[in-house]
Amino acid sequence: MHLNCNTPEDVRAAIQDLEIKMVDVKFTDLFGQWQHFSIPVEEFDPEDDLGFDGSSIRGFQSIEASDMVLRVDPTTAMVDPVCAMPTLSLICDVYDPLTGEAYSRDPRRVARAAVAYLERTGIADTAYFGPEAEFFIFDAVSYEAGRNAAGYYLDSEEGPWNSGDLSLGHKVGWKGGYFPVSPLDTHQDLRSEMVRALVDAGVDVEVHHHEVATAGQAEIDMKFKPLLRMADQLQVYKYIIKNVARRHGKTVTFMPKPLFEDNGSGMHTHQSLWKDGQPLFAGDRYAGLSQLAMWYIGGILKHINSLLAFCAPLTNSYRRLVPGYEAPVVVAYSARNRSAAIRIPMYSPSPKAKRIEFRCPDPGANPYLAFAAMLMAGLDGIKNQIDPGDPAEVDLYEAEHIARVEQVKGSLGEVLDALEEDHAYLLEGGVFTADLLEAYIAYKRENEVDAVRLRPHPQEFVMYYGI
Repeated sequence: MHLNCNTPEDVRAAIQDLEIKMVDVKFTDLFGQWQHFSIPVEEFDPEDDLGFDGSSIRGFQSIEASDMVLRVDPTTAMVDPVCAMPTLSLICDVYDPLTGEAYSRDPRRVARAAVAYLERTGIADTAYFGPEAEFFIFDAVSYEAGRNAAGYYLDSEEGPWNSGDLSLGHKVGWKGGYFPVSPLDTHQDLRSEMVRALVDAGVDVEVHHHEVATAGQAEIDMKFKPLLRMADQLQVYKYIIKNVARRHGKTVTFMPKPLFEDNGSGMHTHQSLWKDGQPLFAGDRYAGLSQLAMWYIGGILKHINSLLAFCAPLTNSYRRLVPGYEAPVVVAYSARNRSAAIRIPMYSPSPKAKRIEFRCPDPGANPYLAFAAMLMAGLDGIKNQIDPGDPAEVDLYEAEHIARVEQVKGSLGEVLDALEEDHAYLLEGGVFTADLLEAYIAYKRENEVDAVRLRPHPQEFVMYYGI
């Protein structure tokens, strides 16, 4: 249950009225993982600073300067839908206990700073974001990666690899999962339960359905919200979906490409700017866009590879961003053309519905950093009036076109290189900081790029063991 709390006093009243027994405080590490600890209500005061060890959180402090504090945001209060004991959940901001300043590497601070920067520019006062975070619902998973062994196994009753077993049949074929009814779609009721849990937690849900891939690929769409609120909401979304699945003996993953030769999970992100309650992306330019929206597109396309360091931030992201699986790898924009990095949805003629859809992001992204980075790139396009060029009106994957179009970089290492070279737009207004970028890039290279680059792959044994 989402609560309409605005002040510490509201939080105290909610604790008493709802007979809350525990308070769970949550914050996000540099790479998007939710962290938490819990406090008995007798020991909790919503105005207290809550200490924790910052050296134990990925991307945060070194051990000689480890003390950090959390401050709760009363507006995020909800009754935790996962806990059996009556528990109040609150999202927190991270602060330095010595200076009292917001912590530079706190992702939520970055999102707040991006919104504040937008307001200071005078261009707009609200940035709306609407991510479509896809995911897979599997029945079981195993994986290991040691020095002398590596492998994984995924299973789903929907999977076509199980068609040879005695069963009830009705398997979803490769790329055959878009909108089939039951009994092919085996997760209708499970997704509906996820939706009701999200709605009860204050998340406005528009639709849910099976997605294109087999093996339970799913999508639950949330109604657009202002940037910071949507980033908070996406963390709630992942938390609830994973735990509802677990209650039913299922397992959910948001990794972008768990299955070979089937569609991956994207997080197409719809976005628009508004001012004084009026939409700024509607106009008389291409596809009903305004000049401001065209410049916003220009900024995203100009900075697309450095953006991907935050928007497609996993080595696995680049198993998805390849031609042939509806993945948007072409640096272009278009109305309705899903092979372009940016699409202009044409479902509604209403100016309020006019927006752009950036299709490259995936749900492995830290939403606070990814949304902030997209906004900063778009604002850079507006400030510098960056022309996005001509739209793409053909199937960009056709052989006659593919060799002539620019494609996004093809690996996490390459987009981290791009971020090193192209990040001045992120530093504007103190939104991102140099120390955040340095810590982010160093961690990603050492713990993710090298972890995959240096390890023998099972397919290499298939190809090379007998040479």
